[in-house]
Amino acid sequence: MIRYQLRCNAGHEFEGWFPGSAAFEQQATRGLLSCPQCGSAAVTRALMAPAVHTAGPRQAKDTSPQPAATPPGHASGGVPDAMIALLQKIRHTVEEHCDDVGDRFAREALDMHHGRSEARGIYGSMTPREQAELDEEGVEVHAIPWVRRADS
Repeated sequence: MIRYQLRCNAGHEFEGWFPGSAAFEQQATRGLLSCPQCGSAAVTRALMAPAVHTAGPRQAKDTSPQPAATPPGHASGGVPDAMIALLQKIRHTVEEHCDDVGDRFAREALDMHHGRSEARGIYGSMTPREQAELDEEGVEVHAIPWVRRADS
């Protein structure tokens, strides 16, 4: 995943996560991106500072206990609270209006795409290989970061 700093034509800046640069370009071209503050679809990438790792003086290895890594589905401390709140609203809406098909997601999406089942909103999981198969078939799906529920 690539994190881009984005900016709308009104000057609002926000983050966007994409599987790659081509995904950003496709979504921007199709008008699928919008500013979370004003709703503008005129979104471009903003200038970002690269992460630079320097080789400083070697230090003795710290053997003290380290905090556990952030578990999947839970935002790290580096994600702004406003982004977490927005993702929690998205999760709530998806869970309220779509069917959880679990690991059958790719199969269900293909069945709907080919007219073998009724089109409806679904969510679940898939492997990278299944994602590639859906892409090859022309099935449009969107991955969203799945954060903890707002009430948890």
